[in-house]
Amino acid sequence: MTHHCTKFSGHWKIIVFDEECFQGRRHEFTSECCNVMEFGFETVRSMRVESGAWVGYEHASYQGQQFILERGEYPQCDAFGGSNAYHIERMTSFRPIACANHRECRMTIFERENFLGRKGELSDDYPSLQAMGWCNNEVGSLRIQSGAFVCYQYPGYRGYQYIMECDRHCGDFKHFREFGSHCQTPQIQSIRRIQQ
Repeated sequence: MTHHCTKFSGHWKIIVFDEECFQGRRHEFTSECCNVMEFGFETVRSMRVESGAWVGYEHASYQGQQFILERGEYPQCDAFGGSNAYHIERMTSFRPIACANHRECRMTIFERENFLGRKGELSDDYPSLQAMGWCNNEVGSLRIQSGAFVCYQYPGYRGYQYIMECDRHCGDFKHFREFGSHCQTPQIQSIRRIQQ
């Protein structure tokens, strides 16, 4: 079975399974899925990303912890988060990342909400914002001019992940709560580009 959407058709493909190691019921998607339960799945336990970059969510309707899913195989749930410091037990919604194919990635981070305070211009991968001169751990707001990025809670691309795209919120994230942050204060310590 394949789920199609003309907006995304042909650019993205993901195959999900309801058991680990690519066993059990399977379903192929070429567009977003806001709830795998609508397709008879309790959760996704393994998957193959055949094309495109995707963002997975712990809960339905794109809620809860988010994590990047790039081309490759994910035989178990704990592989979904990659180097994530947190154990991921479920994925119940996911969507393609439209801006991941953009040739140039540019982002501006701000120390405080509403694009105030000190700012930094980014166009590369940064395993440590502190090493690039960003002395505190706080990013209060950010603006994506082009492309897509994944921001991490800790240096070395570890911890909670926040996927930021130019077409989400029109690229403007005025408050850290718009990041999908689980924390009371914004903490982003490493950032990398999402590219195909």
